[in-house]
Amino acid sequence: MTLTLSQSAYHELIYESEQIQPTPDTSDGFDVTYQYPVKLGNGYIRCIDLRKGLNLDIANYQLHDEVMTKSSDREHPIEYTFELSGVEAGSYGFFGSGLALGGSLEHSPVQPIASVSVHVEPELFCQWFGNMGELPANLQPLIRKSDQKYYERYGKTTSAMQMALQQLLGCPYQGNTKRVYLESKVWELMALQVDQFLETQTVETTSKILNAEDVERIHYASEILLTRLDQPPSLMELARMVGINDNKLKIGFKQVFETTVFGYLHDCRMERSRQMLAAGRLTVTEAAKAVGFANRGYFAASFRRKFGVNPGIYLNEKRQRLKNSV
Repeated sequence: MTLTLSQSAYHELIYESEQIQPTPDTSDGFDVTYQYPVKLGNGYIRCIDLRKGLNLDIANYQLHDEVMTKSSDREHPIEYTFELSGVEAGSYGFFGSGLALGGSLEHSPVQPIASVSVHVEPELFCQWFGNMGELPANLQPLIRKSDQKYYERYGKTTSAMQMALQQLLGCPYQGNTKRVYLESKVWELMALQVDQFLETQTVETTSKILNAEDVERIHYASEILLTRLDQPPSLMELARMVGINDNKLKIGFKQVFETTVFGYLHDCRMERSRQMLAAGRLTVTEAAKAVGFANRGYFAASFRRKFGVNPGIYLNEKRQRLKNSV
């Protein structure tokens, strides 16, 4: 059964539900947790007012049935959302200000929903990223008029973003110290996304200089990395090896593989190590060393972030499966 609600009615249900205070500290009055409406599902939505024009929401809930929310055209702030679970886990959406067109949005009950969302008023964003409150030209696409559809971008959560999210969710402070800490992490995450926005603009404006021969050299560079996962060349060395300058190499990887040179290398290392462990012949330490990880703990953490399971557990499961198939 699908329950259909207007977006305003949906929000009213949430903010009129029972409040669950996270701590007895009265100085945390800016941080309120609401029980997710029991008629819709189980869980909570935590709303944190960091300052005027800056709000942080942390959601964790699961629906009983499918819910569809309908909205009309409305003004949209600057916003970003990191998906922590479900089919979109490990991704984020980054949105500028402007016009949000009305429509319908379906919320599935199949998997739990966990996310971190931040809303920023354009004026505050301009104060942080502009000069005397005015944005530089390369950031102005993020601020649009109320009759222009807002900018939107979707991407994969990077390791730097994951670390900032973990620190935000594990904030050890209370009161005003907590507010300052959380705000610092909110702006850190914003800075990481703005950096990717600017990189995307650079790729779009310079992609015309990448001809067919350049693209071929980029693919050659990727093949070199695949053969040297344990001892990869530096960025400058790799550029010299394929006969291209380092700036064009970085832009080329973004355009061809939609990731950085380091991101590509990291993903290849993770996949090769997974294949080695799946074969059941190497230990976790041996697999880590084979793909260039000197620190077993760092390898285990990277493997767990990439595949959602500890490499030791993954290896034991594969060995047991191989044993049972004999």
